[in-house]
Order: sequence, then C-alpha cells, then structure tokens
Amino acid sequence: MVHFQRARSVEQREIRRQAILDTAANMLTEMPVVDLGLNELARRVCLAKSNVLRYFESREAVLLELLDLRYREWITTVTPLLADTGGDLRARRDRLVGALVSTLADEPVLCDLFNAQAAILERNISAEVAARYKQKMLAATADLVTPVERLVPEFGADGAMKFCAAALLSAGALWSHSHPAPAMLAAYELHPELAAARLEFVPVLTELLEVLARGLLTRD
Repeated sequence: MVHFQRARSVEQREIRRQAILDTAANMLTEMPVVDLGLNELARRVCLAKSNVLRYFESREAVLLELLDLRYREWITTVTPLLADTGGDLRARRDRLVGALVSTLADEPVLCDLFNAQAAILERNISAEVAARYKQKMLAATADLVTPVERLVPEFGADGAMKFCAAALLSAGALWSHSHPAPAMLAAYELHPELAAARLEFVPVLTELLEVLARGLLTRD
C-alpha cells in the first residue's frame, strides 16, 4: 500500500490528483457510480478524506473529471472508425451507428458516468466546477461532431450535433436499464412474462440511433 507524503510541488500535486482519478476509475470497474463513496475512495488512495478534498471539492467533482477524461479517450477511439466516407447514405448511416454502438458497448464505465451525469454528478459541485466541466464537454463534443458531419454531411452541423448529444444520452440511460440490479435479474428469472421489460444494450441502442438518424435526415 502506497502512503503519500504531503505534496509540495505542482508536479507532486498533479501526481496526487491523477492517483485519485485512477483509483476512482478502478473502483468503477467493481461497482456502479452510485455506490462509489468518498470515504472508500480516500481509503483506497491512502489519503484522509480531508486531503482528497484538497484536490477535488467533492466526490462528484472527481467523477465529472473522470467522465471528461473517459469521454475524450472514447472519442479518440471512435474517430478513426468514422474516417471512411465512401458509400451511399444508408451505408454511411449504418457505419456511423455501428461504430458508436460497438465502441460504447466496450465502455461500461463511460456509459454509467453518462447515466449519472445530470441526476448525480452535477448536484454537489460549485458553479466554477460546473462551468469548467460544461466547457470541456462542449469542446470534446465538437471534436466528435466534426467526423460525424464529415461522414454524414446530410445531417448538417446542427443535425450532427443533435445526433451526437442524443446518442450519448440514450447510451447512458439504456446502460442502466440493460444492466439491472440483482433483485431485478432474479425477478426476470422467476417471472418469464417480464422478459419484454428487459432491454439489451446493443440491439436497442442500435435501433434507437437508426430511428434518430432517419428522422434527422428526413426532416423539413
């Protein structure tokens, strides 16, 4: 177990901040966002809770920064998959939907963070942290919109932005519903008639994004 001494330089403080973020990321591979507590985070990073709060004003501030980092990493992953702009409109639309769905399915932590964003993560933060987060999120989304619009120029800039925003919101909400708690899983097992209420992430998100894309492409 690593025990940190007091950080005295900018470099040491940055190392400490990164350790907190890395520890939170590791915890989210074991538990949902809602279960990640500041006390346990502090214990795992070998700091007092008060010391964690020297670097982040709250648990939510930690997770918002982690969301920003994971979002940017995902954009870096998905962008090359959108580079082939050949083919007819349907082929390009399907390529877009497939790329987003397949890569988001491989990012459970990112999807869980998106699901918690408005209801949990944006609740216990200052206006300064909120503004900084939104500025970074908008800048990152612009980096996603650019290749999406290049692949499907029929969207236009406004349509591409709406598609990306709705895709991310849908992925977050659907992730939660498609990964139910143990009690709900047991209920599905005991009552087969409830099967229609159980959602599968990949097929449902694919259908949602296909419908969204068709709607944006046929609007007046």
